[in-house]
Amino acid sequence: MEFTKNNVSTSRQELIRLMQRLNFGRIEGLQIVNGDPVLTPLPRVVQCVKFKGDNNPRPELRSKDFVLKDELVELFSYFNELNNGTIETIEVKHGLPFNMNIEMVFR
Repeated sequence: MEFTKNNVSTSRQELIRLMQRLNFGRIEGLQIVNGDPVLTPLPRVVQCVKFKGDNNPRPELRSKDFVLKDELVELFSYFNELNNGTIETIEVKHGLPFNMNIEMVFR
């Protein structure tokens, strides 16, 4: 099955747009509830400015729908697995998740 932006939840679509606007940087303290990101209130967002680089939002931000890159599919798979918790940091490169740190609670 091919995953597209339009066939994921509204909150996941909002996270995709946030990462595309950010382009390079990190998202900190992202809450996950029932497998979906909580963006109200907005988590801390830190932009990385690249000198002599393209610091503009990703061009995909203007696209109504597109096939999700593997990095997004993997990120959302982790959200499903985590179900409820906090993502301490998601590093974003080229508008895509690059790596993340997860707060784990073991019971």
